[in-house]
Amino acid sequence: MTSQDADRPGPAGASRRSKITPEREREFFDAVLNQIRECGYDAVTMEGVAASTRCSKSTLYRQWRTKPQFVAAALRSSGRARFALIDTGSLAEDLREAARCAGEWSPRDATLFQALGHAVLQDRELALALREALVEPELTALEEILRRGVERGEVDADNPALEYVPAQIFGVLRARPVLEGCNADPDYVLRFVEAAVLPALGLE
Repeated sequence: MTSQDADRPGPAGASRRSKITPEREREFFDAVLNQIRECGYDAVTMEGVAASTRCSKSTLYRQWRTKPQFVAAALRSSGRARFALIDTGSLAEDLREAARCAGEWSPRDATLFQALGHAVLQDRELALALREALVEPELTALEEILRRGVERGEVDADNPALEYVPAQIFGVLRARPVLEGCNADPDYVLRFVEAAVLPALGLE
């Protein structure tokens, strides 16, 4: 049996997802997100993704109906809180590690943000999926890092800089490509955190 045969619909009344394994679904999602990064959202088609994953295009349409729904599902499936793994026991070291981590994954995420730029303004579901996948998990994890620092007494709860730490870290990831034409790599984000974020929090 070929991969296309495995993806074709079963008898009437069968579950819409009965023939799609989690591994196969991940392959579809990776394919569409990679093509968006490489070609831009407008250039990607359901037919193109079907061809690259060797499935029938009816499989994709049957599962997700439209390209925006397909891309939104792919984005949501890729959501993960990479900052959530950080817990050194020190707020300053947690923020340094967050800087290194952000610099490592920012090129892929920044490329995806840029490639989806106009599309997310036109499609609310796509915009929500992008936020749920790439922003909210990291924002929640970063806020938890700051909360632990306050609980340990490393920074005062009323320090006005606490509110702006997420905006500083996420902002520099988006700003450097615009200002300097290159991504914010780990060394750049670390130097930024040490020069701008830690002093504002009274940390060394």
